[in-house]
Amino acid sequence: MDVVLAQPRGFCAGVDRAIEIVERALENFGGPVYVRHEIVHNDHVVGELRTKGAVFVDSVDDVPDGAVLIFSAHGVSRAVRTKAEARGLRVFDATCPLVTKVHVEVSKMRQEGRELVMIGHAGHPEVEGTMGQIDDGIHLVETVDDVARLQVADPTRLAYVTQTTLSVDDCQAVIDALRQKFPLIAEPKKQDICYATQNRQDAVKFMAPQCDLVLVIGSKSSSNSNRLREVAEKMGCEARLIGSAAQLDASWLVGRHRIGVTAGASAPEVLVSEVVARLSELGAARVSTLPGVEEKVTFPLPRGLSPKPAVSAPPATDPATPA
Repeated sequence: MDVVLAQPRGFCAGVDRAIEIVERALENFGGPVYVRHEIVHNDHVVGELRTKGAVFVDSVDDVPDGAVLIFSAHGVSRAVRTKAEARGLRVFDATCPLVTKVHVEVSKMRQEGRELVMIGHAGHPEVEGTMGQIDDGIHLVETVDDVARLQVADPTRLAYVTQTTLSVDDCQAVIDALRQKFPLIAEPKKQDICYATQNRQDAVKFMAPQCDLVLVIGSKSSSNSNRLREVAEKMGCEARLIGSAAQLDASWLVGRHRIGVTAGASAPEVLVSEVVARLSELGAARVSTLPGVEEKVTFPLPRGLSPKPAVSAPPATDPATPA
């Protein structure tokens, strides 16, 4: 049995940044540091940060006065931001800059007098945060059927945005349906699905036809991880979403000759290593990494989270020298 690893896989720049924001806040201010919602959708990451002093809450109301509060990578609505400011909390925003880009688009398009359509999954925190950038005039669609039922005030003053972690192919089908129904609909200057989502899906499209099973490492709550499993299945390959090596069922490997492994953008590489080690215990003879895109994107941290300055030791005093 061979194992092949998708490239790229795992953490993206937005996730790296969000986790570092929490860790820097803990270093700079000490625990507890409060995080609204899971900082990223991965149980391992959240558990690790919790042991370091992060406290995850569902509402700003759950944060004590004077505390440090961090907004998750998924972004928040204007109402949440306003409430945090009114409470006088010390806020650091870990919203992925690519999600912030969509927030800016929504606000600008609404100011231009356009009605908005958001393509995304109901209940996802990114969708709630994006739709919460404006008070009205925005509709959520998930499928082509939703588009068929959609009624708007003025089809000539319409625009769309998308959740950043959707299936590229599924999203395109909904966009095509919107364009067919509303030929004058305006679109973002640059697609909203993020580079990392696209790269990981493209890597699975390349890998899946070469495998007879694909393992996607990620939490069930992770949108981009679920999309990777769906992409593999659409390529005709059986796929399983697992949170860790402990969830790997040996019976899945019976009769398999080539196992593909990838990880969602919120899943750390340590989980990949543990899954590969378990596959080796179960008979994998060779492990190799497929060719793919090398990502070099980085995002700056918010102001106020620079590392603590190093404390220099006082110069040594020669005991023979008079004071």
